[in-house]
Amino acid sequence: MPDETHDTTPHVHHGCCDCTGCASDGPDGLSRREFLAAAGIVLGSAALEGLGWAEVASAAAAQPAAAPRRKALVVKPILSYSTPRRREAASWREWGGIQTQEHADAEVARIRGELDKLRAAADFPVTFLPVMPVRGDGDLKKADDLDKADAIILYAAGGRAVKAVAGMGKPVIYFVRHRSGPVYLWYEIINPFHVQLRPGELAGDMVVDSADELLWRLRALCGLNNALGTRIIAIGGPGTWGGDRGALAMARSAWKLDIRTVDYRELAALLKAANEDAAAIAAATAAAEAYLKDPAVKLETKRPFVDKAFLLDAVFRGLMAKADCRAITVNACMGTIMGVSETTACLTLSTLNDAGYMAFCESDFVVIPAGILLCCITGRPHFLNDPTFPHAGVITLAHCTAPRRMNGKAAEPARILTHFESDYGAAPKVEMARGTKVTCVIPDFAGKRYLGFVGEIADAPFLDICRSQIDVAYKFPDDKLAFDMPGFHWEVVYGDCTREMGYALRKLGIAWEVLA
Repeated sequence: MPDETHDTTPHVHHGCCDCTGCASDGPDGLSRREFLAAAGIVLGSAALEGLGWAEVASAAAAQPAAAPRRKALVVKPILSYSTPRRREAASWREWGGIQTQEHADAEVARIRGELDKLRAAADFPVTFLPVMPVRGDGDLKKADDLDKADAIILYAAGGRAVKAVAGMGKPVIYFVRHRSGPVYLWYEIINPFHVQLRPGELAGDMVVDSADELLWRLRALCGLNNALGTRIIAIGGPGTWGGDRGALAMARSAWKLDIRTVDYRELAALLKAANEDAAAIAAATAAAEAYLKDPAVKLETKRPFVDKAFLLDAVFRGLMAKADCRAITVNACMGTIMGVSETTACLTLSTLNDAGYMAFCESDFVVIPAGILLCCITGRPHFLNDPTFPHAGVITLAHCTAPRRMNGKAAEPARILTHFESDYGAAPKVEMARGTKVTCVIPDFAGKRYLGFVGEIADAPFLDICRSQIDVAYKFPDDKLAFDMPGFHWEVVYGDCTREMGYALRKLGIAWEVLA
């Protein structure tokens, strides 16, 4: 492994900022990022080495403009029931309206119809395998498609297959009927049974009647299934803001992230070759021209910075294609990247997020898992940001890498400026829409506890801070947020996905608290 803590490449400096280029903020000569305890490099990721520009360029050219879509959640619906026989002068049947094979056949048809409607309503990819009726463990053993399933919906009408299904090692949503059809036995007994089987987990997995309650849980599981095992390229290596290596361990153990390092020497060699490739330069210039032709985009930096940002975009796409992944992060993005790319990574990360990739600045694996999960749940881009101090029901969130397609569709207006702290390169000031509901997620430094809330964009100011800025209004005491804030970097997505985040995080043993 290359020594990422001491790079002898000229003009290369690892860390959260380029300390040789930051202006002093105070009498002690500390830059803002130094004062905030910049991220430390952590070793241990697999390296992508020896890639030549020709193969990276070819891989980039073969990629479609948009990133690969999320993979579908494959769900196996199982109906558990029994067909008791009458016995005189004895209690021969249990509660529930499914008592005969005819009842069960009708229930299977009802479930199929409901799942067809659910699939049509889903804003995430989901596939339902055939409904399987079972009367006991023996029937379960006959299933030939359970291995294909990512999750199970157990329609617990009756019978005793519940324990066997719960022991399969797959996520299970328990569905029972109260008024949506024949009442189910397990509407009565699921609680005492489940308390014994898996204490404390019943409430999250239990659905009574509601298709909407079923849908958002499936959305959460789709997000989690896509997030787990994500392969991500770390330019300059992985880091953790604040230096807590426990967060990187969590990223690998709980989230199973597959982190592939591209050393800055490798990147510098690729960019040097790209800058000598007339076809690559022409393609980047054309892409920049098309981007700037949008009447909602205003150029307020030097045009060559934008051209270089699109050349960097092509390099990053090629690297992701070679690594067979759709996620990338950049360490030392406030210093090292500028020297090798002759621009900043800000606009590049913005355009990649707009195209459906998951692109992150700062290589902070405290917050990156949260951003990956949010993207995989919603199918929309994320906004990694720095928070300020909450006051008067508002907090300002800012960074220089915001996507324009925060709603996953339409591009919002943007001014293309320099990166604020370096006054160099190309960085978007995205004019995020006032009145938009947003989910804010704040992981703690160890990656074991997350805080979240739903707010509303009250303003998109233009302060002397990172370029993309939003004032987020909330409706709880300022002190609650100020005293409970567990970490530094935040993630924001459009819409309310607090239920889905909590459901998914609890599956990983990560604590989740919603401020409301």
